[in-house]
Amino acid sequence: MMVVDDRLLEGKMTEIEQARAWSPRVISKFETLIRSGDDQALYRVNPLAFARDRAIAEPEAIDLFLHAARCGLFDMSWDVLCPQSGMVLDSFGALRTLQTHYVCGLCDVSGDTNLDDFIEVSFSISPHLRRLPFHEPQTLSVEDFHWKLHFSNAGRLPGQDVRFLDVLRGFVRGMTFLPPGTTTMLCADLDPGSLSGVNVQTQAAFAVPVSGDPVLAPTLLKISYDGKRFLPALPAVPPGPVVIEVANTGPGRGALLLINWPPELVALTTKPTLDFDPYVSGGALLAQQTFRQLFRSERVDEKEGLGIRQITFLFTDLKGSTAMYERLGDLNAYALVREHFALLNAAVHQHSGAVVKTIGDAVMAVFSRPSDAISAALHIFEEIDRFNSGSVRPGIILKMGAHCGPSIAVTLNDNLDYFGQTVNVAARVQSLAEAGQVCISEALYSAPGVSDLLAGRDVIAFEAPLRGVEGDATVYRITRG
Repeated sequence: MMVVDDRLLEGKMTEIEQARAWSPRVISKFETLIRSGDDQALYRVNPLAFARDRAIAEPEAIDLFLHAARCGLFDMSWDVLCPQSGMVLDSFGALRTLQTHYVCGLCDVSGDTNLDDFIEVSFSISPHLRRLPFHEPQTLSVEDFHWKLHFSNAGRLPGQDVRFLDVLRGFVRGMTFLPPGTTTMLCADLDPGSLSGVNVQTQAAFAVPVSGDPVLAPTLLKISYDGKRFLPALPAVPPGPVVIEVANTGPGRGALLLINWPPELVALTTKPTLDFDPYVSGGALLAQQTFRQLFRSERVDEKEGLGIRQITFLFTDLKGSTAMYERLGDLNAYALVREHFALLNAAVHQHSGAVVKTIGDAVMAVFSRPSDAISAALHIFEEIDRFNSGSVRPGIILKMGAHCGPSIAVTLNDNLDYFGQTVNVAARVQSLAEAGQVCISEALYSAPGVSDLLAGRDVIAFEAPLRGVEGDATVYRITRG
């Protein structure tokens, strides 16, 4: 039975409604999800799927869930996914606690992932608003504990529409809980290949080959489990019936998922990376203006930093700002600069980016998609023209530059910031722009969707030295026309 705290919901929904202007029916669709969605629909919600299923713009859906998390209707989590199985390997409630190193016992792989690769940001209904079985994992059935709590169903075989979980279920030979101080027995029929077992909660795992001549009489395979590792008593088992006895000598309840991998998968030295349905990655969220505004306390461990595989930086700068201050006086010039900052903030936000910081009269903005940075830059030119045409004061003249590549997210001076060569190159590219121009790097010009946005515009390629880049690099100059 679905029980919703109506008083809490009504108060928080009013708060969300007043946070910003929402498109028609967005709030009612959101409230319908809370009141009528089943338990699974309210656990680890993907805002992009919510947007797709309800014909809502993706940026608005992300904003909606961020506001809902800020006011306590939903809990936000940073989930580390196994790239080869879609298992949720770990889940963190705060950015500062996020660990990007992963271990998957099912796939027998480990490694480090970037914020924009396999870190999914999801949202679950708060237990204060509506209690879900997933809030109390110890009450779940063994099936729901494995498939709904510890796996994402968003992973597909590479280049196919086949869900990996549908394939995996065909290899499953059993799943069970392992109460402490007990011996649990499972019976299965094994085909040649490998028998592996994993505790999806801790990633403790084992694997034994299934080889040799098939047998008719059951093989007894004893396995000890101490809460940290599984130790099988046999080095291999033959194909055919098997009785598996697992003795849990550890202090807590364990879990066991048994998989009979076929020979062709066992032979793979590297398992393929799955294709995933689109989701909000950690890297994309850090480039969202709403996240940076609502969750200013979120921090990255200063000692480590978090890697991002690709991010786009846009730098803007006022042309002739020193002369403007001398001509208008400090107060009037500063007022004009503030208006220009507000214009830039709005344009960047509209194109799914975020302003990281201002540096004097300059702005550093960040975008998770390269095409969004270009769209924002072209929009900024339009807004500057509109601003200047409606003002009796001297016009604002901007020059901009952008570049994309890998970076490190860090916390500097209590602000989520970025560090690395990509930032340095973006700043250098901006310095090559003249008044009313935006310069972009070869890497950005070649990124998906960028050349299409620039079709029909005056784009001039030239060679220029870029700090940290050997020799001259190709830079593209785009004028406002």
